[in-house]
Amino acid sequence: MTLEPIEGKWFLVLGASSGFGAAACRKMAKKGMNIFGVHLDRKSTMPMVNELIDELKAEGVQVHFFNINIADPVKRADTLDDMKDILGEKPGIRALLHSVAFGSLKPYVQSGNQVTQAQLDMTADVMAHSLVYWTQDLIERGMLANNSRIFAMTSSGSTRAMPSYGAVSAAKAALEAHIRQLAMELAPMGITANAILAGVTDTPALRKIPGNVEMIEMAAKRNPSGRLTTPEDVAEAIALFTQPGAYWITGNTIGVDGGENIVC
Repeated sequence: MTLEPIEGKWFLVLGASSGFGAAACRKMAKKGMNIFGVHLDRKSTMPMVNELIDELKAEGVQVHFFNINIADPVKRADTLDDMKDILGEKPGIRALLHSVAFGSLKPYVQSGNQVTQAQLDMTADVMAHSLVYWTQDLIERGMLANNSRIFAMTSSGSTRAMPSYGAVSAAKAALEAHIRQLAMELAPMGITANAILAGVTDTPALRKIPGNVEMIEMAAKRNPSGRLTTPEDVAEAIALFTQPGAYWITGNTIGVDGGENIVC
């Protein structure tokens, strides 16, 4: 196997504008990787996105962001065609990170406020199934480079129940299943796929979950490392597993939490 360095390769992030995605973009740009960022932001948050883009470009790498709904198949195809034009004939994309946090936070059983079929379907489609569709299209277009990596952000909710988290919990469980299946099917191509299970991290997505203040306080007390996980902690791990020597690590759910989940 030819183990090429990551410098000059491309890092594609779904959910690039904040949280884990933004932190990973910053880290990989510092490593010399060019950045494709896909995000969904309204006018009010675009100044923050533009600041991130300027910060990434200051690292001397190429940066292209696309403001679209990642679950829209037409937008997905158009965006990938645009990326393909930028890459040219070379595969180029060394790593894909799925870090999408957009789903329904409603209870299953509560008259007048319970989750609907449409909301369940949307949450699973955006937060889980979209990884499969983007991977399929990248493979079909020949855009993934030799020894490339696929990462997906999961959560402890994939195996636990929390108030109003059912739809997202189901999506995270599906996401981990998708990672295992992709790892098996892509192994002959030299492509790895792993889920990243971060500890409780104070991100915009977490702040939308009911009871988030209590979650943060409990995690900070329980974590044997004495603090919460940060997006930068996760970005460091992603950078580590993108290195050429990590080619034999695939199909796993990798904890990045300072030991949080080993403590009762």
